[in-house]
Amino acid sequence: NLWGLDADPHAIDRATALAAGPVASGRLHPIHGNFGDLARLAREHRIPPLDGILLDLGVSSFQLDEGERGFSFRRDGPLDMRMGDEGPSAADLVADLDEVDLAHLIYTLGEERLSRPIAKAIVKARAEAPITRTAQLAEIVSRVVRSKPGEIHPATRTFQALRIAVNEELNELVEALAAAERVLKPGGRLVVV
Repeated sequence: NLWGLDADPHAIDRATALAAGPVASGRLHPIHGNFGDLARLAREHRIPPLDGILLDLGVSSFQLDEGERGFSFRRDGPLDMRMGDEGPSAADLVADLDEVDLAHLIYTLGEERLSRPIAKAIVKARAEAPITRTAQLAEIVSRVVRSKPGEIHPATRTFQALRIAVNEELNELVEALAAAERVLKPGGRLVVV
């Protein structure tokens, strides 16, 4: 049996359709929730001790392919980046954080060495007009970060930092790692991708 836990309701919809098909044969059980809630959700769904846990972190290709989800710098959409519907969006962070905090977030969570000039450019741009679209933010960052052919997109690290912050991914990971100890069988395996 496979219990599939995901914070993204769209991923749960896809998994539910798959679970209803002949391939899953009643062995796939989609559950909407965060990794950090693993122990609670296991209790609520009466999931027995697990042989293994796989935590697949980050975004999926489905999220990046759907511009309207706000994760992609290649497809224009609202600057959202939330896995679910709750909490502040990336547009909220970009609008509300001061320059120092924005630079710190981009440097810490995105490992972007040009975080200060990026934050300065964002603050300057938002003074002229709200930054509400992914294409807007990608363009602002691209004016600061230059990339050579074959390198990652200039906005990759900034978008990563905002996505991690918006979804509190590091806190979720810490909680999930602690919960894994409680729900794994002795000798069970934990894999983090």
